[in-house]
Amino acid sequence: MLKVESLKLKGLCLGAMLIINSLLFAQETQSAFDKANTAYAEGQYEEAAKGYEALIAEQPNAVLYYNLGNARFKQGELAQAILNYERALRLKPNYKDAQYNLKFAQSKITDNIVEQDFFLSAWIRAIRNSLSESTWFILSICLFIIGLVGILVFLLSRETWIRKTAFHIGWIALLFSLIGGLNAGSLHKRDTLRDEAIITQGVVNVKSSPDRSGTDLFTVHEGTKVTIRETIGEWVNVRVGSNEGWLRSTNLERI
Repeated sequence: MLKVESLKLKGLCLGAMLIINSLLFAQETQSAFDKANTAYAEGQYEEAAKGYEALIAEQPNAVLYYNLGNARFKQGELAQAILNYERALRLKPNYKDAQYNLKFAQSKITDNIVEQDFFLSAWIRAIRNSLSESTWFILSICLFIIGLVGILVFLLSRETWIRKTAFHIGWIALLFSLIGGLNAGSLHKRDTLRDEAIITQGVVNVKSSPDRSGTDLFTVHEGTKVTIRETIGEWVNVRVGSNEGWLRSTNLERI
């Protein structure tokens, strides 16, 4: 009896310690966040940026990336500002402030290239990017359950109007469940491959082959967004608009 009570007491103590440690960690994180914000407000942008970077290393989130982007923009580091706004939008696609600041920063760079996509492709991509991967996944599961319930009611009910209603709800829910699952899978693939990057050097010559002797095809400038198509050693094949070529991986940073 005493042994059971002792185990219960130890369990309670351990639980209390975990809660206290969590509260202390949250308090320290908030303190560090407030300190970085204060540094930013006082114009100490490098100190603020270091504070945000330290917090991102512990637990990245959209707000931290957004604030880091603002600090880098204030320092005149357009590529780093754009990179962090893009990272914020990956975690929170509907982040209006990040969207606005990204467009403003992109208007300041030399190569403000707009992808010319078929309108349907652009529309599908916009829908996919409107929600995060986890949100699409949860939505897909919920709709799948609703769809199964609808089909089950259709099979078991004897009332004609209930069967018709359940059937239509079921197939529509299953269809949108499939769409949600495909969007979640597409976002997971994008974030796993991380095939989008930002040019971080001032001016970069893009070559025809993955070596120094390759012919210079075109140039890209700091802050330009590129799509990585292939990697060979230290060289990456990138697409910029309708142009393709090779450059060193040290000239860019993946989003």
